[in-house]
Amino acid sequence: MSVESHRVSRLEPYLDRPEPAPTLLKMLVGVQLAGLREDAGLAQDQAAKALGFSAAKLSRIESGKGRRPPAESDVRALLELYGTQAYESSVLLKLLKRAGEPGWWQRYDKRLMPEWFDRLVGLQEAAASIRTFEIQYVPGLLQTPDYTRAVVKRGLPIAPESEVRRRVELRNRRADLLKRPDAPQLWAIIDESVLLRVLGGPDVMRAQLEYLLEMAGKSHVTLQIVPLDVTNASAPAIPITYLRFGGLDLPDVVYLEHIRSANFLEDQDETEEYRLALDRLADEALQPRQSVELLRRIMEERYPAA
Repeated sequence: MSVESHRVSRLEPYLDRPEPAPTLLKMLVGVQLAGLREDAGLAQDQAAKALGFSAAKLSRIESGKGRRPPAESDVRALLELYGTQAYESSVLLKLLKRAGEPGWWQRYDKRLMPEWFDRLVGLQEAAASIRTFEIQYVPGLLQTPDYTRAVVKRGLPIAPESEVRRRVELRNRRADLLKRPDAPQLWAIIDESVLLRVLGGPDVMRAQLEYLLEMAGKSHVTLQIVPLDVTNASAPAIPITYLRFGGLDLPDVVYLEHIRSANFLEDQDETEEYRLALDRLADEALQPRQSVELLRRIMEERYPAA
């Protein structure tokens, strides 16, 4: 089996996933096409010119970005240009077809799922590990429904109840990925102020902290708290989500969320900066056992059981 065939054969299990993973599959198709192009000795601009594509179009195909996968005719043309063997072509075209199946999150109204948020959810569904830092709220994947409701109401005070309900439902469905047998590793670093900021009332906060304690006991969840008395903590001013995909030739992705938009960073030099920033935060934060102790103390002192 050639190197290319071996590389593509590792993707066959993704053809049998019970739930489609369109974001992941688009990225896998793209990165394999880029590899086949390089194996054929073609630069990106050369391949694009040979097929009458714009450079932007080929770049978009190879990066796997956009709501929809590339057209089958375009992928077939690329495979033919690269002289791809029948086996590799067959696997990639099957992956492409599955990439066109909507993920569960893509069944929501586009107003709730703008393209940048659609991509984040798809990447989280596909990730092998997720690292996150939060300075204002409990990380979305660790929120209780009542806490989520309070967050939504705070951000959208005049939203109709139907929209609030759908947003809470969406957030809870996202968190289900931590209950899967193949759940990603989650490493969450939270500023202590998040635990002191009352959202939804003391009962909601107590239930939220109880849930954090429960999740911190899971083997695939690591929770650390940056205490208030660490005055020189190198905490950035915005939340960070760092995603890795585990041995699939895919780049790490950093997600930085703003009020009505987001940035996705994939350049290795940029993502490395954020990985190092999270490493420094982890060193400055309480260790997991100490974090659980602080979490339990805050819960009992600030939000005692009724």
